[in-house]
Order: sequence, then C-alpha cells, then structure tokens
Amino acid sequence: MVSGDNSEQERQSDQRRRRLLDLIDLNPEKGHISWAGRRAVLMRGDTFAGQRAELLEVLGIDKTRSLYSRLGYADGTRDAALAQQGSPGSAYRDAFLVGPDMHAMSGMAAVQTIAIEIDRETGSFYGEFLAHDSIEAEVHKRILGLSPEPVCWMQSGYASGFSSAFMGSPMLFREVECAAMGHEACRLIGRPLQQWQQQDPGARYYHPHDFVNRFDLAQSDAADGASVEQQLVGISAGFSLTMKRLEKVAPTSATVLLLGETGVGKEVFAKTVHRLSRRQSGPFVGVNCAALPTELVESELFGVERGGFTGAVATRAGRFERAEGGTLFLDEVGSLSFSAQGKLLRALQEREIERVGGSQSIAVDVRVVAATNVDLQQAVEDGRFRRDLYYRLSVFPLRIPPLRERQDDIPLLMEFFRQKYAQRHQLAVDGFTQQAVVGLMQYEFPGNIRELENMVERGVILTVQGQLISLQDMLGEAELRQPLSMLLMGLDGTGLADQLLLEQMQPHMPLGETELPTLAELEQALVRMAMEQAGGNQAAAARMIGLSRRQLAYRVAQQGSR
Repeated sequence: MVSGDNSEQERQSDQRRRRLLDLIDLNPEKGHISWAGRRAVLMRGDTFAGQRAELLEVLGIDKTRSLYSRLGYADGTRDAALAQQGSPGSAYRDAFLVGPDMHAMSGMAAVQTIAIEIDRETGSFYGEFLAHDSIEAEVHKRILGLSPEPVCWMQSGYASGFSSAFMGSPMLFREVECAAMGHEACRLIGRPLQQWQQQDPGARYYHPHDFVNRFDLAQSDAADGASVEQQLVGISAGFSLTMKRLEKVAPTSATVLLLGETGVGKEVFAKTVHRLSRRQSGPFVGVNCAALPTELVESELFGVERGGFTGAVATRAGRFERAEGGTLFLDEVGSLSFSAQGKLLRALQEREIERVGGSQSIAVDVRVVAATNVDLQQAVEDGRFRRDLYYRLSVFPLRIPPLRERQDDIPLLMEFFRQKYAQRHQLAVDGFTQQAVVGLMQYEFPGNIRELENMVERGVILTVQGQLISLQDMLGEAELRQPLSMLLMGLDGTGLADQLLLEQMQPHMPLGETELPTLAELEQALVRMAMEQAGGNQAAAARMIGLSRRQLAYRVAQQGSR
C-alpha cells in the first residue's frame, strides 16, 4: 500500500495540476481549445444530459453503456501516454495520478485516491478511488431516477483504459458503489483483468462484438472457432467502426474490398468475414496475386487443362474451383495483369470460369474478398486497372485503419502478442516495462500491426525469463533509426536512447561543441529538430515534444529574435 504525509501529497497534487493547466491553450480567434496538443470542446452539463437521454432512448442501456465505456477507455489510453511522457523522472505513483487529475480537471468528478499498489517489476496492480459529484451519476438520476446498478460507464472505461495503457496489460475497473444508486460517492476498484475471481460482466462492454478481444490463449481455439492467428484485437473508435461494418456485410454474399496499408492485417479481416458468413463451413482459399509470376496467374486462379500449355501434364483445378462453396481471398489484387483482370471480371459477373486451355465453362459458387494496399481509383485513372472490375470489386469497400490511427489499441495488442508468443516459445515473460509502454505508444509504426507483432515477439525471445520486456529488447534496426517518435525522452531508461537522441540532435547543436550542451541549448535544438521533422508545421511539432502550439510558437519566436 502506498501511503505518505497528506500535506506532501497535496503539494505534489497541486504541482501536477498546475502543469496540466499549463497545457491548456484557449484560442477564441480560431475557435480552438487544445489540451496537451489535442483539440477539445466544452460541453455543458445540460447538453451531456440530453445526449445521454437520447442515446438511452434510441440504443437502450446495453449499447449506450458499451459506447460510453469504449469512449472512456479510448480517452484514458491517450491520457496515459501523456502522463508517462510528461513525467519521465517522476515516481511511478505520481505519474499514474496524472490520470485521476486529468479526469477531475475535465469536469467528470472529483477523484479521491483511497489506495494504489503498483509493482513495476512484476506488473501487479491494485487501485481504489472515490469519485465525488460524478456528472454521469447526476445526469442519470435526473433522467431515470435511482438506478439498481452503477451508471458511471465512461468513468469506469477511462480508469480501465488509462491503467491498461499505463501498465501495458489489460486492467479492468469496476464501479462497486455509485451515487446514482444512493451511495455517497462512486467507488471504483481496479485489478488486472485475469485477477478477477470470475469474468466480470462489465468486461463485455469492452468487446461489444463476440469476435474481438479474446484473450484466453490457453485454449487452441477461441469461443467462436477462430485460431490464435485469426484474432482481432482493438477498442479504438476507428477499429470499432470497421468492426460494425464488417459485422453487417459478413452474413451477406456481397463482394468485399479491403483497403489498407501493408501490415494492417487484411488477411485476418478476410478470414473473419468468412468465419461470420453463411459460408463458414466451406473452404477459405487465399492467394497473393503479387507473389504469382504473370504467366502463371491465370492458371492459378482458373485452373488448367492437360496440355493447356507446355508443361501442363495433368488437369488441375484453380483457386476458384478449390474455393467452391466458400470464400476466395485475392490479396494485392491491384497487381493482376489486364488479361487476368478481364477473366476475373467475367468470373464475378457470370459466376463461371474457363480453365487455361479449356473450352467449357465451369459454374462456381464463390464469394470473393479482395484486398489492396494501393489506391485503385488512382490506378484506374492511370490506366493500370480496369474501371469495370474496380466497380465490381468495390461493392462493399472496407477501410482498415493503420495502427497510428489506432493508438488506443496498442496496449491490448501488446498484451495479446505477449501472451501469444510467450505460449508459442514456452517462455515466462510477465509484461512490459513502463518505458516500453511509453515508447510503443509514441511510435508511428510504418509497418503497422505486423511490425508491432514482430517487435513483441523479438522482446519475448530476448527478455530474461521472469522479467519484463524492455524497449531496447524490442527495437530492431528500423526502429532505432526513427527520429523523435519513440526516443525523445530517453525511454529505455539505460542511456541508450539518450545517446541516440544526442547523435540525432548534434546537427542542430552549436558547431564545435565539445562538452555536454546546456539545458537551454538542448531545448533550442529540440525545437529546431521538431520544426524540421514537422516541415514547419508548428502544431505538429508541438505534439512531437509535448508542448501546446502556443508554447512552441513562443520558443520559435524567441529563437528568431536572437
């Protein structure tokens, strides 16, 4: 149990709140409010009450609770990144308390800390807080009167998301008392998800779809029949929107076009479409069109008759026929030749194919899910892709957001991959260090989910048994070359990142410098480096180094006047 002198704790709390107030930037001329570089709006209590009342009326309690829980969770994960980035030298407990302070300063409730037990070495966690004068409890009572169960859904979600991102593993906060039930205050208790005696009913609101966020990897298959390789993990707004659209189209027979950058997991999404469709008992056949030699594409897709070309010594069915009654996944469909595109169009329109060298049409009953990481519309304009095929494939386009737009999902994904590879390689690795969590939350992941998965697997393999995965254990050559995104604050805690950062900042330092730079010189170099990386965009540069735009503009102006 962490305890101490109340006056000292109050002094530290006052300091934290002053620092947080300094991050608020009001710009009425532009109609902008920003807090820690994130745009914000002021919502009046009556407006919040009206929003909640309408959502309850339209969606019902379960869906409204799910929505508010996930919104709170996403907000908490973003604030956790700020708490750890903004307090690199602070005590672990003090850095954690930035979350309750930000929650209180946003007007949700006055938060009183009852107990915090954090062991950064083992990843164990226990938290207990009282939320006084909760606006969620207040407006719920105003709308529906006293409630038989807790109603501070956004608050519980915020605490769960903040602690999950802060600790680097799934945490769940339960509201065990609530002012809307007649209690004096709202009491929230948090523990690691797996430590609850039984699956808490509140946990289901963080995976509103039955096919996401399944962490029971002790079993070879998930409850819905998906293998570990087919799991979808996420809770962010962009991910949830994609899941809702996927859930709607999966039971139909519509052709689906998955759009997204390399590494976002398009094949996993395609397998989920198949698994949730009426064709789930049929085969799932995948083909990477870009990996096939041009001269073999047609025979691979449509099959070949004996003697159809030199070397065809036997009749062979193609991928369309092998996928009969199921789903055919065409990855990198934009790489198909014009000839193959024409035959694919006919197969989609007529639901029949002809083998290479054959003269008879073969009826096929196949659902096509295609995927591409290129802009097919632009390919059409450039004459590289058939317009009619594009319209046929894009009956239901489904965009998969890159990981940099799913920052809220990173803690869940980290824990999922840790469990997966600890089990696969039979290694005892308990979690992640604080620096590792902060570093990955700051990193932009050009390789998306695939890159994160590789980094975690590397960390599992390199980490000493029984210890936590560190940032340096996960870094590969590509990540070590990244400029500000994850090395800014010396996040690995060993001096490696400090050294790398100084090396990158050297061109921005005064020439001939042989000793360590002063703090003022470091700040000036950091501002110049951020402005260069952001291409002169002050708002983007400010976000990189944890300042408000106004704070950065002041420093840029100071440098310009010298």
